[in-house]
Amino acid sequence: MDVPATGAWSGSADEQAHARFDRNRHLRALRARWRTASLAAGWRFPSDWALPEVDAVCAAVVRHGSEDAETALAGLGRARAASGAGLSETLSDLAALHAVLAEPDAVDGFVSPDVDATPARLLRVTALAWADVATDQLVHTEVTDPLTGLPSAAYLRTRLGEVYRGELGDAHVLLTVSVDLASVSGWPRLTAMILVADAVRAVFDTGESFATLGPSMVVVLARRDERLASRGVALRRSLNERLSVDAQLRDVARPLVSAVRLPATHDHACALLSDLARS
Repeated sequence: MDVPATGAWSGSADEQAHARFDRNRHLRALRARWRTASLAAGWRFPSDWALPEVDAVCAAVVRHGSEDAETALAGLGRARAASGAGLSETLSDLAALHAVLAEPDAVDGFVSPDVDATPARLLRVTALAWADVATDQLVHTEVTDPLTGLPSAAYLRTRLGEVYRGELGDAHVLLTVSVDLASVSGWPRLTAMILVADAVRAVFDTGESFATLGPSMVVVLARRDERLASRGVALRRSLNERLSVDAQLRDVARPLVSAVRLPATHDHACALLSDLARS
């Protein structure tokens, strides 16, 4: 008997499951080849390449092709700017994606990315999105990260300026909290940073300044006193307890807490923040 077409897939449950498996396999393969190509093209800090927006771009490309991935690429451009990646590095990363898509038979993502060979429309979309965030960061010197609720690096630079105008000496130290999320994608990455921020706020609750640096690091400007070591231990314990609750983070998101001595000048301290954000 003839029935009207509804647009819904009429395949069996097994066929649908196989299609989902095949799509996920393509997503993982594309992501891996893109990362390899981007690192080979000069991406400086491997740990900060993977962002949730990378997965969104891969999903858009697998479903519709690169020509219909403009919205996802704009999101990635904004995310790259927010995480501290420069425009040149962001466009080289886009060129790596284009090279991988242009040479699907290349083994392990070893291709030759060329920004000039990347479609101008994709370059324009990505560059304009990157510039929107970069310009906003210049105008607003104190911004709160919407994910963690912590201030941005711009706020911490301001606080460091106040500290350096006083009598600094060895009175303060930067306590960095980093999480290796290179093998984590999607929502678990966001969950990890929310949990890290929550742990930092719980332990350093007596007026310390803290901020997010890049997609996987939080920094605390703390006094170097007799409580610092015990609070560092408490922070490690709190991080482990929070991250162990999530099965996807328990074995891969290993938090690293380190004390970093402040340099002699405010300019050098700001340069240090930039280096830490991309490490």
